[in-house]
Amino acid sequence: MSKYAIGVDYGTQSGRAVLVSLENGKEIADHVTPYKHGVMDSILPHKEIKLGYEWALQHPQDYIEVIERSVPKVLEKSNIDPKDIVGLGIDFTACTMLPIDEVGVPLCFKDEHRDDPHSWVKLWKHHAAQKHANEINRIAEERGEKFIPRYGGKLSSEWMLAKAYQILEEAPYIYEEADKFVEATDWVIMQLSGTLLRNSCTAGYKAQWHKQDGYPNQEFFKAIDPKLEDLTETKLSGDVAPLGTSAGGLTKKMAEATGLKEGLPIAVGNVDAHAAVPALGVVEEGKMVMAMGTSICHMLLGTKEVEVEGMCGVVEDGIIPGLYGYEAGQSAVGDIFGWYVDHGVPKYIYDEAAANGRNVHQYLEEKASALKPGESGLLALDWWNGNRSVLVDTELSGMMLGYSLLTKPEEVYRALLEATAFGTRVIVDAFHEKGVAVNELYACGGLPQKNSLLMQIYADVTNRVIKVADSVQTPALGAAMFGAVAAGAENGGYDNILDAAEKMGRVRDEVFTPIPGNVKKYEKIYQEYIRLHDYFGRGENDVMKRLKQLRLDDEE
Repeated sequence: MSKYAIGVDYGTQSGRAVLVSLENGKEIADHVTPYKHGVMDSILPHKEIKLGYEWALQHPQDYIEVIERSVPKVLEKSNIDPKDIVGLGIDFTACTMLPIDEVGVPLCFKDEHRDDPHSWVKLWKHHAAQKHANEINRIAEERGEKFIPRYGGKLSSEWMLAKAYQILEEAPYIYEEADKFVEATDWVIMQLSGTLLRNSCTAGYKAQWHKQDGYPNQEFFKAIDPKLEDLTETKLSGDVAPLGTSAGGLTKKMAEATGLKEGLPIAVGNVDAHAAVPALGVVEEGKMVMAMGTSICHMLLGTKEVEVEGMCGVVEDGIIPGLYGYEAGQSAVGDIFGWYVDHGVPKYIYDEAAANGRNVHQYLEEKASALKPGESGLLALDWWNGNRSVLVDTELSGMMLGYSLLTKPEEVYRALLEATAFGTRVIVDAFHEKGVAVNELYACGGLPQKNSLLMQIYADVTNRVIKVADSVQTPALGAAMFGAVAAGAENGGYDNILDAAEKMGRVRDEVFTPIPGNVKKYEKIYQEYIRLHDYFGRGENDVMKRLKQLRLDDEE
């Protein structure tokens, strides 16, 4: 009898449940639940309480609604007997963190705290803790903390420590009231299973936990602020469990809400991009997986721990057991293309696209495909949302060079595609030159299956073959695979993620192969990109930061 697992993928704007076959990884049914409150980046939902610059919050109730709406829908659509579902796993954007009380209730659910923005979920792209990240990095460098090189030399404002420090400094009452700061993925698993376990992926990549050394020491936190001295023993306390571990069985309450069987094995949480790696069948070194959507997360497996500039972390067993998992990323990719279509494309392009039965992205891709590398004379820096890797600086901003009165919309569009490819090339070179091999690329997410021009540009710019996921729901498939591992073979699942990947991981037959002439031309353009990258990104000209500060001065 066939067996199945459910994976729930929590994105930035919505959550998706996917029911998959354990025999071959095929998706049987899926359902999306948009977050009712979306991303809160201007005001809180219940009052006109204004949020600051670069804030990004969410409502934890939205996450529960994904489970309560989408899981029953996939059961209904598939007509699968819940008894044949062996496990459930989830993945999440990270670091997405929230303060909870001693029984796991988010502080924003409490009347006395809900008016304070710091009581809410801080989404991964909450960048308002940048000055706190800067201070953490300064002190870590002064003290010669050995954990810093594992993260490319800098911790990000997106991660747990900077966000916790921001809460302490700006809302000390919330800091004191919080029993723990937890990743949203761990909190959702707690709602499903009744157990709070910190997963090794988010703990390692986003909270600087190390398999041998644990968290950074108390003296380091005390040097930042004496009130942070016991952060890891209190607010970040709790067992850290390897990926694929069962957090427990589905509670009676959630079984009734979803239609799943009580006691169903629930895997500990995971990060969306990281869960995607085994879903492509990637379980060995030399293969970089790019989870491509609004941003890109680059994952790479290695056999040793190596220090690489700007990486977002290297974590033993962080992606696949027995290997070191490396992470890097770009803070904006699809977001840049979306911004241009929404705010920069003239009306006549919309009219032409409609007349040709295309949406604007499709129409611009068609027109841009007719251009040769370098034909537009344009070159962009892809920092519309700052730079995650290798510069780790959210205060950088985007740039376009080479405009003329003859510049056309499709030329701008192609230059933006190329800019994100150049950003990935920087990351690929940083790893490869440090001896962490990057022999071929794998792509998943929304972009690779929608924009073939983009993938060909990436192949040409990096001079590497690119394989594309067969699944359109790769993170959810990976989450389901870990759910099957939590169940174990004796219950119809798998005993380890390697076995699951062998059966369930899939890529398309089509590959993108570098075109030699394009590779040669892009190499010349890339050299110009890297000059601009270093000029504006490494301190020779801090004009981007000065302009951003002028904007902040006006707001104050």
